[in-house]
Amino acid sequence: MKKTILIFVLLFVIVSTGHSQFDYIETDNLRLVYIGGLHSFLAPYTARCFENSLSFHKELWNYTPSEKITVILHDLGDFGNAGASTVPNNRISFAIAPLNYVYETAPANERINATMNHEMVHIVAGDQASGGDSFYRSLMGGKVKANSEHPLTIIYSYLSSPRRSAPVWYHEGIAVFLETWMTGGLRRSLGPYDEMVFRTMVLDSSYFYDHVGLESEGTKVDFHAGVNSYLYGNRFYSYLALTYGPEAVMRWVTRVNGTNSYFVSQFKKTFGESIKTIWSDWIEWEHEFQKQNIEAIAGYPTTAFRPVSQRALGSVSRIYYSPSNKKLYAGVYYPGEAPHLAAIDIETGKIEKITNVKGAALFFVTSLAYDESTETMFYTTDNNSWRDIMMLDLKTSKSKRVQKDTRIGDLAFNRADKSLWGIRHFNGISTLVKIIPPYDEWDQIASWPYGRDLYDIDISPDGKKLSASLAEISGKQTLILFDVDKLEAGDTSFTTLFNFGNSIPGNFSFSNDNHYLFGSSYYTGVSNIYRYDLEIDSMEAITNGITGFFRPVQISEDSLIAFNYGTEGFSPVMIANTTTEDINPIKYLGQEIVKQHPIVKDWKIQSPREIYLDTLIIDSGHYNGLANMSLNTFYPIVEGYKNYTAVGMHFDFSEPIGFHRAELSTSYTPSVQVPDDEKLHVSFDYNYLDWHLNFKYNDADFYDLFGPTKTSRKGYAISLSYKKSLFYDPPRIFNLSGSISKYWNLIRMPQYQNVQTSYDNFLNLNLRFTYHNMDASIGAVDYESGILFQVISTNNYVNGYLFPQVTGNLNLGFPLPIHHTSFWLRTSTGYAHGGRFEPFANFFFGGFGNNWVDHSSEKRYRSRSSFPGVEINEIGGTNYTKVTAELTLPPLRFKKFGSSSFYLTWIRAAVFSSGIVTNFDEPLYRQRYGTIGAQIDFRMTLLSYLKMTLSVGYAAAFEKDQTKTDEYMVSLKVL
Repeated sequence: MKKTILIFVLLFVIVSTGHSQFDYIETDNLRLVYIGGLHSFLAPYTARCFENSLSFHKELWNYTPSEKITVILHDLGDFGNAGASTVPNNRISFAIAPLNYVYETAPANERINATMNHEMVHIVAGDQASGGDSFYRSLMGGKVKANSEHPLTIIYSYLSSPRRSAPVWYHEGIAVFLETWMTGGLRRSLGPYDEMVFRTMVLDSSYFYDHVGLESEGTKVDFHAGVNSYLYGNRFYSYLALTYGPEAVMRWVTRVNGTNSYFVSQFKKTFGESIKTIWSDWIEWEHEFQKQNIEAIAGYPTTAFRPVSQRALGSVSRIYYSPSNKKLYAGVYYPGEAPHLAAIDIETGKIEKITNVKGAALFFVTSLAYDESTETMFYTTDNNSWRDIMMLDLKTSKSKRVQKDTRIGDLAFNRADKSLWGIRHFNGISTLVKIIPPYDEWDQIASWPYGRDLYDIDISPDGKKLSASLAEISGKQTLILFDVDKLEAGDTSFTTLFNFGNSIPGNFSFSNDNHYLFGSSYYTGVSNIYRYDLEIDSMEAITNGITGFFRPVQISEDSLIAFNYGTEGFSPVMIANTTTEDINPIKYLGQEIVKQHPIVKDWKIQSPREIYLDTLIIDSGHYNGLANMSLNTFYPIVEGYKNYTAVGMHFDFSEPIGFHRAELSTSYTPSVQVPDDEKLHVSFDYNYLDWHLNFKYNDADFYDLFGPTKTSRKGYAISLSYKKSLFYDPPRIFNLSGSISKYWNLIRMPQYQNVQTSYDNFLNLNLRFTYHNMDASIGAVDYESGILFQVISTNNYVNGYLFPQVTGNLNLGFPLPIHHTSFWLRTSTGYAHGGRFEPFANFFFGGFGNNWVDHSSEKRYRSRSSFPGVEINEIGGTNYTKVTAELTLPPLRFKKFGSSSFYLTWIRAAVFSSGIVTNFDEPLYRQRYGTIGAQIDFRMTLLSYLKMTLSVGYAAAFEKDQTKTDEYMVSLKVL
């Protein structure tokens, strides 16, 4: 046994000690990890931004980091993004690509500096500790992460990091609020998109979510999805700052001695009233504030428009108009439907779905271009990762991919030579490219240095001019014009048509006669349509809108179609191509804060240039993950072993960027009913990327204390597993996974608790191929359509004999006309070689499989080995075929049902019926069963972010000539 364990460990060590491609820079507070060579040019600047931001936050919050903060640079997406975590370690992950400027949802500013300010707020707010927090951290070695395998960690996590137990709006609200002032006002507290959202809600008399309903329903069913947490959170913080002062806001979120652990109780201590009361005050104030803005806009005649369609389209892409069939073409993304390309008849308003868009982006859906002469559309997929270019023939509705992972968007079509142009994002750099038929290769035209981003390009109908919006590192935005012939000759000089300051020029495109550029801008605080006259070098306003107009396209000499913003998204409308002279500016909530509380002007951060990095760096070189492994936390645990209680300790190890992770659990069962050689329990897991090493001795499990399903086993087991994506193009994923495992002294089968082994020492080899292509629309709580296909080979080598098994699973899902309702057909078949009474040559089925308290999927009836209505492992056979039909009903969501610390999010129901036949080649042992059942799931949220699911189920099983049996199931899934 020792020799076998040593072989497994040596194999894993060889795999996990490969050469690292990462370098690092280290200061007293920072560990910056980046890809050596590729991202080296950004590393020093990123380090300066970090030190600059940390210095500011230390003073503002009276903050001292509890540990070094790890920042990881990567280029895994085509648009800039970042994420921060403080449990168990302080870490920021940074996507270095240019920002997405669509609709000015990301206000203009240098992205690393501005994003660092935002993410550092999360670090400080989560890491800052009172004396009590520090005590529990020292007691448990650090900040404990809630872990479903050991649910007592819910308590430990709250004790060591209580402010983690707050909703997303709380965390994102303070980050957005502070970053606004740190960047001198160039973020969302002074952002026109946010103003438009709440102005429109007041205008439309829309429902305002309270602080519970926002996270329960508001971030799930609205086309904004999770962005609502940013919108509402920042708005509420800004109202608090205006009404009570920015200093009061900081007293609420700062975690020091004397403050309350839970954010709700600290709120009342700070402001003297409950969140519920003051949230209601904000909503009332918001209505009055926005009514004043609406009245100011209406001080001059507002633009009349005629709706083209009868429904809002949620997020929309750039639009194109086909005069020949009088249709608009656009990408749309709204709740209840998969994102897709649509054709909109401008006379009837009828919307025709053309094809789904894989990997659609929030707000802009896809980058779109159109060749009317051939009725060909070009569009991008995988818009949240590395974009592909697709080509669609509208005559046949067939599409094909012409370039994969090319990372090109902002598409524009040149009618003169049939070329496709676009902007490529790679390594943080914007590159203008040209693609000629057959569109399978791209040519670089020009690249701009880091910090200068080109976007929203268009090409004149005569093919001579290329317009673009240009973002400078200072935040300045300009509308510019290139000569196409000069560009192709290597001359990248351009003419600046208009300087928009910090306001983004949105989607300017050429008129049919090459005379004008039509686009939008929040130049006065409201997004209106503007027309730039190329002949007289003049910018004129076309609209005076109350909510906001976007993405204009010329229909005729006197008419345009644009998108009008509404609470359910963007709607196409017809407007006149005439100019307006007078537009009133609006008030920003942020401006009112500055007027009444000028202290926020002192919160502007200095330039990162003021940081002298050379004096701060204490180390640099190649990053070695294994050498940076350390103990994160340790804490007491409770486990179950054969109906008995075991107590012990859990130890959690990792290195800063998370490539290497290890966990060790050891516990002891004191009961005299347990033999001495089974009292000790050990579990060890080591993960390195796709590799996993696992060792178990008398395996125990917390959930064995609650219910019929038991996973604890006597004996030793060691396994080495690997998972690799043979094809990764979400939602289409094709994975290969494999494992080799060795067992000793095992009494019960590893996967079948009620089946004894025929031999206690055996080797297992498992191979699994899985193809996954399933999807869901906004507002869904489960997959609504698609396919899942698996082939599994399980081979047990027992006492000189090989017992192979092969299993195939196929799940097919179909959406039904009622939103979020779907029908699924789940099939499984298997064959094993060996005798009927040999445990290793049989499959076993039975029961729902849920424990009273559990952490596996609540829908356990979907698993291969489940068969509700009969006892666990009651049905068996050397071969089988199983079919399950399932109808999943739409969820019932709640705007508010509970309190901040505990609330009900949704209820969903499903009905199912299964049939199984085993041993179909042996009539004497053949078993035929049918079952019909239903399950209702109640999703709850504990402490603002911990998901719990209470499930109630019933099933009745039938066997020919036998009495009906049934089963009731009640289960609480933890996390």
